[in-house]
Amino acid sequence: MKIFAFLASAAFIFLTASPAASGIYEKTVEYKQGDTVLEGYVVYDETKTTKRPAVLIVHDWMGPGEFVHEKALLMAKLGYVAFVADIYGKGVRPKDMNEAAAQAGKYKADRNLLRLRAKAALDYLRGVKYVDTRRIAAIGYCFGGTTVLEIARSGQDIAGVVSIHGGLDTLPGETNGGKNISAKVLVLNGADDPYSPPDVVNAFQDEMRRAGADWQMVMYGGAVHSFTNPKAGGDNSKGAAYNEKADKRSWTALMDFFDEIFK
Repeated sequence: MKIFAFLASAAFIFLTASPAASGIYEKTVEYKQGDTVLEGYVVYDETKTTKRPAVLIVHDWMGPGEFVHEKALLMAKLGYVAFVADIYGKGVRPKDMNEAAAQAGKYKADRNLLRLRAKAALDYLRGVKYVDTRRIAAIGYCFGGTTVLEIARSGQDIAGVVSIHGGLDTLPGETNGGKNISAKVLVLNGADDPYSPPDVVNAFQDEMRRAGADWQMVMYGGAVHSFTNPKAGGDNSKGAAYNEKADKRSWTALMDFFDEIFK
């Protein structure tokens, strides 16, 4: 409901920088995809003992870090079980943009491996205490946005996915056309994002139409890539920059989406 979205937006302003509240359970955990050890992060409010919706959070190209950690804490404070996925593997943490590009590129080029890594995280989340397995969503930022769209394309049985300034493309020659999509899809992008030019946006929309998916796309005027990350700076000419207005509006859209899919 709209009131919840307003309160959640206010919570976003005041909680993202605050320490973990009393009763918030936090733990770094290991899980596997095949023989690869992955290291994720689970957080929830342990003062509540009922089943609740869960949110898988997928990191940007720098790997699991402070940004998604803060998002996980916020989700827990809002009543969700949150789990930060690790796509790269335990100990694989890019030190700079060149290393990040190499790691992200590896999985963008091998969408099957990307889907397997995402599935491993979902499988772990489904087994976490207090998770209502009928009400799971996956959200991702940048590279993570690419990942959650692959979760949807792979036909994972979850309530919804949210790509936030994520890559929209599929591999050349991909013939699936999103035909396996059952999750509701929300895409939140900067209207001036150079990494999602009009031809890519149009191809994605056509894919969703052919799939008969339940999808939404919101484009934020004046925003480029990484508009939710304050550390992205404020220079749009660099292609990635923080935009406070788009950040707040996208958070409200996210909360409205959760209110719909988690009823």
